[in-house]
Parts: sequence; structure tokens; C-alpha cells
Amino acid sequence: MIDLSTEYLGLTLANPLVPSASPLSRDLDTARRLEDAGASALVMFSLFVETILASEEAAARFFHEQAIGFGEADSFLPVPAPEAYLSELDEYLEQVATLKRMLHIPVIASLNGITPGGWVHYGRQLQQAGADALELNIYYVASNVHESSAEVEARYVELLYELKQHVTIPITMKLSSQFSSPGHFVRSLEAAGARGVALFNRFYQPDIDLETREVVPTLTLSSPYESLLRIHWVAALYGQVGLSLAVTGGIHSEADVLKALMAGADVTHLCSVLLKEGPEFLGSIRDDLIHWMDKHEYSSVKQLKGSVSRRHAIDPGAYDRANYMKVMDSHRTPDGVWR
Repeated sequence: MIDLSTEYLGLTLANPLVPSASPLSRDLDTARRLEDAGASALVMFSLFVETILASEEAAARFFHEQAIGFGEADSFLPVPAPEAYLSELDEYLEQVATLKRMLHIPVIASLNGITPGGWVHYGRQLQQAGADALELNIYYVASNVHESSAEVEARYVELLYELKQHVTIPITMKLSSQFSSPGHFVRSLEAAGARGVALFNRFYQPDIDLETREVVPTLTLSSPYESLLRIHWVAALYGQVGLSLAVTGGIHSEADVLKALMAGADVTHLCSVLLKEGPEFLGSIRDDLIHWMDKHEYSSVKQLKGSVSRRHAIDPGAYDRANYMKVMDSHRTPDGVWR
């Protein structure tokens, strides 16, 4: 019997397949389908701090500023009923509680923002609602040319440290790849109290409409190629940090999962492939994972984990600059092409 269990954020999970933050967790039936397919935990869709604040401001204007304006119009305005109003935060907390009540797997809440304000308050409420852990997705695009890399990193550490003083559930940081020294930064987060990191967040690139000259948002689902950057950094971090490591972005098959585990990941987050193929596809990946491990005589995920990390690789230099030069030299022009 192959043991797929793994440890993540202090939680014992049945396997390393964890759906990441996506619309799939908005619906209870879909969440149940993910659990039935074999998901070992569930990261909820992100709660955006900006959305909460906008919702609260709109509610304040609607309920508390009705008398401002023309007095004769007051009778046409609804009677304030705050007790019947569900804010963005209320709905999210209710979904956390519902998923915790109806599922048998850990539920990880996801909080997305860039400033410290409000995070402590929201983090406390997510913990009280029953979240088993909290993923902080600090989606910050450092476009200010006057802001140093040290200041950017300090923003993350400050936010984490502040929140750690008020919640007891494990916190994992979802990071982008755009840090000058990811390894050092991850160690700083570990020192500040992070129990894990998820590598890496995907920055969505806006497009330009040539007809209207407007900047337009675009959403492109991930490809398996994107997993290689994540796997590279997990392999470099394995054995050098003590927190949990998750690969997120580009995990589409059992092959991607196996590579991430061999590099040293504790779990792999899945999103795009589930949006394309449906929740049940997670079960196919799990079955293929078991089949590969059985065929290659691996008895457990623990046996796989970190076996091809930088620390344990046959050729550690393959993760470094020497390999870069080999790759550049490996290109061969196809026969028949003039050169």
C-alpha cells in the first residue's frame, strides 16, 4: 500500500494534492466534488481587502447617509436594516464556516491585499470562523522606482509579524518570483513566524487594446512549463529552511507533481487544470501518481520528497549557472537550415 500522506503547515494531509485559491471553492457542491476526488485540503478563493473596504464604505453610505440630500426624498429611501445586510466579509466568513462544517478536509482561508490595515481584524475573524490555516497573498507590484527591494520585503515581514501576534493558526505566505534573493527572503519570513511559503504567485499582465488604446485586463491559465521555475526554487530551498514548501502554478499532471515532490515540495497546489478539466480530474492525477510510484517501487511520498533537491541531486550544479551555460550551448539548428 503506497502512503501518499504528507505534512503541511503542521497538518497531516492524506496526499500532496491541494486545490489552490480559485472560484471552485465558492460553491459547496464543487468543494465536495474536490474532496470526493481526493483533495487533501482546500485553499479558498481569495478575500480581497480592497473589496471588503469598498463594500463597507458603500454600506455606510447606503444605511447611514440616507438623510443627506433632499428631505422630501427621505420617504423613498429604504429603512436601514444593517442586521439583514451581509457584507463581502460576512459572506466569506459564512462560506468558511459552511465548508468546515460540511467537509472533512482542512480549509485554508486566503487573504489578499498589500497594506497592514485591517489584516489583524480579518485574520482573527477567519480563525474564529474555523479556518485551519491562513494563506496571505500579498499581491504587490513594486512599480515605484523610489522604493528599494529592502522596503518591499519589509512590507511583507511587517504584515506577517503583526498578524502573528493575534492569530494562532498557521500562516503561509504566497510569494511572487520577483524578489532579488528569494532564499534569504523566505528565511526572513520564517524568522517572523511563517509556517510555510507557496511558490509562486502569478502576476497577471494587462494587455493594450490597439483600437481603443485602453489597458485591458487579461486572464491566461497556467501551462506546465511554468512549474519549472517553482520547482527550481523549491529544490534550492529544501533543507535550508524549516517551513513548509508548496509549489503553485503550472501543476497539470502527475509528472508535474512528482517533479515538485522530488525537488522538496510538501504539497502541490492545483488550479488551472481543475478549471479546465473539472474537479474530478484531481482523482485522475492521484491515480496516475500512485501508478507511477508503484511502477518505480516508491512506497511513500516521504521517500520521494527532496530526493532530487539541490542538496541531494547527483549533480547539484545543474541548478546553478553552470547548467545555464549548458542549456545555451545545447541548441542545435535543424538540418537543412542555413547557418
